[in-house]
Amino acid sequence: MAHVLGQNQYGKAENRIVRIYRDSTRHEIKDLNVSVSLQGEFEDVHLTGSNANCLPTDTTKNTVYAFAKEYGIESAEQFGITLARHFVDDTERGVVHSARIRIEEFAWDRIKTPDNSARFIGSEEVGHSFVRNGQETRTTEIVYDGENVQVISGLKDLIVMNSTNSEFWGYIKDKYTTLQEAYDRILATQVTARWKYGFNGRDGEAQPNWNRSYAHVRRHLLEAFAETYSYSLQQTLHAMGTRVLNNRAEVDEVRLELPNKHHFLVDLEPFGLKNDNEVYYAADRMYGLIEGTVHREGVVPVIPVA
Repeated sequence: MAHVLGQNQYGKAENRIVRIYRDSTRHEIKDLNVSVSLQGEFEDVHLTGSNANCLPTDTTKNTVYAFAKEYGIESAEQFGITLARHFVDDTERGVVHSARIRIEEFAWDRIKTPDNSARFIGSEEVGHSFVRNGQETRTTEIVYDGENVQVISGLKDLIVMNSTNSEFWGYIKDKYTTLQEAYDRILATQVTARWKYGFNGRDGEAQPNWNRSYAHVRRHLLEAFAETYSYSLQQTLHAMGTRVLNNRAEVDEVRLELPNKHHFLVDLEPFGLKNDNEVYYAADRMYGLIEGTVHREGVVPVIPVA
């Protein structure tokens, strides 16, 4: 029976790069984890061992670092698009047909110094001290096939909680159901969100302001979580995706993964104490996992299911 080489790709994963801008005494930092994956005419590499059409993964790594210097990193999206177009359009003999760039961006905040005599002279003007931001990680995935650019950006590990305004009751019950109905509960989740932009990069289409768009999408996700009186985490998911689409015209599709970070009331009766929704046990496992996509009517969803 004959065998056929199926889908294949290769690249260099998790290139850690820190780009520091020293144009003034107030430095800027871009901290990225960049993964490059290429598809194209690579059959001979697999079938015969010929590397004639193989761009070394070491070269892709070097390109990431060189481009950080040559073109700078205004945003993860801009940097990813620049890399993807280079690998497809500029690689010798046109053997690369499609490039996928995945980027995680880690945020750093400036360390605020106290206003006292202990400060060294001039420290109030020197913005070179940072602390790693402990909140979410920003993500983006760029795919370029020689004609179209697809940009799916997002965030992960954004932990949020509502201490009230959440209920869960009226669900299906069978002989295995032990969960008690809740009319006032904690709702907490660790948000993974991805959103697809309408931008496709054709005919000189101007790129969105990626950084501003990210900040606004994040804000709308948080506002929807805070302002929704929740009867289920599924309802909250829909409200979050809808809020983004209603307010950000550049976004066509939002996919959310919301693990329900359960908080269980602790039984304090053995100690003669009443627990009036005050003391909880926070369980990290197991957890309910709520996932879903909200998209504009007429748009075909493309964000893959995890």
